[in-house]
Amino acid sequence: MTGQDDQNAAQLASPSYRIAALDQDFLLSDSMRGVRFLLEYAKAEDVLRAWRIRSTIVVFGSARVRPDGAPSVARWYEEARRFGYLASREGGALLDDGDYRDHVIATGGGPGIMEAANRGAVDAGACTIGFNIVLPHEQMPNPYTTPALTFRFHYFAMRKMHLAMRAKALVVFPGGFGTLDELFEILTLRQTRKAPQIPTVLVDEGYWRSVINFEAMIEAGMIAADDCRLFDFAATGEAAWKLLAAKGLAAA
Repeated sequence: MTGQDDQNAAQLASPSYRIAALDQDFLLSDSMRGVRFLLEYAKAEDVLRAWRIRSTIVVFGSARVRPDGAPSVARWYEEARRFGYLASREGGALLDDGDYRDHVIATGGGPGIMEAANRGAVDAGACTIGFNIVLPHEQMPNPYTTPALTFRFHYFAMRKMHLAMRAKALVVFPGGFGTLDELFEILTLRQTRKAPQIPTVLVDEGYWRSVINFEAMIEAGMIAADDCRLFDFAATGEAAWKLLAAKGLAAA
C-alpha cells in the first residue's frame, strides 16, 4: 500500500516548497541581491547598536606593512599602533558603564596597518572593530579585533557604508590601491557635501606628496585649492591624535 508521503514526495522535494528564509539557492539568486544588501547592513547595524557604539575613528593603510619589515616601513606599523592606543584611551572608547562608546577604532580588519590600529586599541583595553571583506585570496581577520565586532562582508559598497556612517574622523597611513580607494571615497563624499566635514589626517606627508601630486591637480583645474583643506598631514600617530583632539574628539 502506497503511503501519503510517497504520493507527495515530489512536492516535498521541490525547491519551491522550501521556506524562503531557509532556501539558500533562492537567497543567493540574482533577484535577491537587494535583500542581501539589506542583510549585510542590518546584521552589522544590530551588533553595533547592541554594543552602544555611537561613533568611530576609521584607520586605513596598507595590509603589507609588517612590524618586522624594513625599518622605513615598519615604523608605520608602530605609529598606527600608537595612534590606536591614544585614540582609544583618550577618545571615549573605554566607556563601559551604560553610556555610548565614542571614537571606537574601526579598520578593514586585515593585517598590516589595520592590525596595528586594532592592536593599539587592545593595548588601551578598548573594544575595536574589523570590517572584513570576502576576497578571492581570503583575507583572514587579524587577532586584535574584538570577536563580537569582527564582521565579514561580500559587498564592498556595504562595507564602505559601515566604515563611513559612524566615522567622526579618518586617519590614513601609507598604502596602495585599496587605501587610495577608501581615501578618495571619503574625500569625494566630503567635497560634494554628501558626508559631514569629518577631520581627515594623512600620516607621513612625504609619502603622500610623493604618490599624489595635489599641486598638479590644482594647476590643471581638476580640484580647487580649498579642496586641500579637506585633510591635514601628521608625521606620527601621536601627532595625528593631537590634531583630532584639538578638533574636539577627546573625551570630556
